[in-house]
Amino acid sequence: MLEKRKAYDLEFREGAVRIVEETKKPIAQVARDLGVNEGTLGYWVKLAREAREGTGGLSKGDIEELKRLRVENAELRMERDVLIGSVGGGPGHVADAW
Repeated sequence: MLEKRKAYDLEFREGAVRIVEETKKPIAQVARDLGVNEGTLGYWVKLAREAREGTGGLSKGDIEELKRLRVENAELRMERDVLIGSVGGGPGHVADAW
């Protein structure tokens, strides 16, 4: 027979995550204390950390690549602005250069 999944409201999930983060207790212990599956609580903690860090689930490799590409993009914008300025009129005439 299939067990029905428990539905936890947002307030409960946030509270459980807060307990883990503020008390520094292991996820397994907090999960037992609250009667929640350890994997479920671990997932909630993971989501909270990702939301706080703004990574949206990106891997470390993806985050490093994103940082590198942002730097490269900024450099390319500066080079473009210099070239446009040398073509004619400076930043106020960007549209004319194209």
